[in-house]
Amino acid sequence: MSKRKINLSLKGKITKPVGIAIFTTVMLLMALIIILYHNPLADPMQEMIKKIIACVIIVIAIIVFSVLYDKITVLPVELYQSRHLIWKLARNDFKKRYAGSYLGAVWAMVQPVVTVAMYYVVFDVIMGTGNTMVPDKPYVLFLTAGLVPWFYFNEALNNGTNALLEYNYLVKKVVFKISVLPIIKIIAATFIHVFFVLVMLVIAAIYGYYPTIYMIQLVYYSLCLFIFVLGLCYSTCAIMVFFKDIGQIISILLQIGMWATPILWDVNTLSPTVQMIVKINPLVYIVNGYRTAIFEKTWFWEDFYSTMYFWIVTVVVFGVGALVFKRLKVHFSDVL
Repeated sequence: MSKRKINLSLKGKITKPVGIAIFTTVMLLMALIIILYHNPLADPMQEMIKKIIACVIIVIAIIVFSVLYDKITVLPVELYQSRHLIWKLARNDFKKRYAGSYLGAVWAMVQPVVTVAMYYVVFDVIMGTGNTMVPDKPYVLFLTAGLVPWFYFNEALNNGTNALLEYNYLVKKVVFKISVLPIIKIIAATFIHVFFVLVMLVIAAIYGYYPTIYMIQLVYYSLCLFIFVLGLCYSTCAIMVFFKDIGQIISILLQIGMWATPILWDVNTLSPTVQMIVKINPLVYIVNGYRTAIFEKTWFWEDFYSTMYFWIVTVVVFGVGALVFKRLKVHFSDVL
C-alpha cells in the first residue's frame, strides 16, 4: 500500500509534460548563464568554442530527454522509492566484505596508504621530482589530494560494475528492484572514502593547511564523483552481465587513467592548449577540486566552464546509464 502511494505521489505531482518543462528550463538557464558569462582574462576564441560546444550538448540533452523521458526517469524514481532499503543493504555490504577477517575494514585502508607512501618515496624522496612538479606545495599533501578521489573512483567503479554478478541470486527474484544493487556498492565504497578524506585533512593540518570554510567543498566534489561514477556503473554493470571481458577492459582503462589524470603531476604546468585537451577528462575537475578546497581560497563556481562542463557530461552519462540498464535488465535473469 505504501509503495503504491509513493508511486501515485511521484507520478501525480510530476507529470511527463511538467518533468520535461522543468528539465528544459534548468538546461536553458544553464545555457543562458554560459552565454552571458565573460572572463576578461580568457582567450576570446577559446571562450567562444567552449560556449558553442556547451550549448550544442545542452540542446541535444533536451531533445533526448524529451523523447526518452519515460525510460530515463524510471531509474531515479526507483532509487528514491528504495532509499531506505539502499541504506540498509549498503551497510550490510560493507560489513559482509570484511566479515571473518581479523583486521576487518583496516585492510581496505592499508593498500591506499601504502600506495600513497610508495609514490611519495619514489617521486619525492628518491627521485626528488616532487618539489620540481609542485614547488609551492608539500608534495605528499598534493599527492594525497589527488589519490583520495582516484581511489574512491577506482573502487566504486570496480565494485559497481560487478554488483549484478555478485548479487545474481537477487537479480533472479521477480519482486526485487535490481536497480539498487550498483548504488549500494558505491555507498559502501563511500564509507572508506570518508575515512581517507579525514586522513587527508589531518595531513593538511600537519603541513599548516588548517580547516577553512572552503574545505566544505570536499563534500560537493565527493557528491559530484558519486553521481558521475553511479551513471557509469549503470552502463558497465549491465554490459558486464553479457560481456564479462569488460571487467578487464575497465582495469586497463583505469591504469591509463591513473597517468592521464593529473594525480601525480600538476595540470597547470602544461600549455593552455594541452590543458584544454586534458580537461576533457571529467575526473580532472574532481581532482583539481579536491586540491583547490585545500590549497586555494576559491569556490567551485569560480571555475565556471569546468563546472558547467562536468555537470553536462554527468547528466549525459547518467542518462545513457539509465537507458542501457533499462534496455538490458529484462534479460539479466536469463543470463545469470
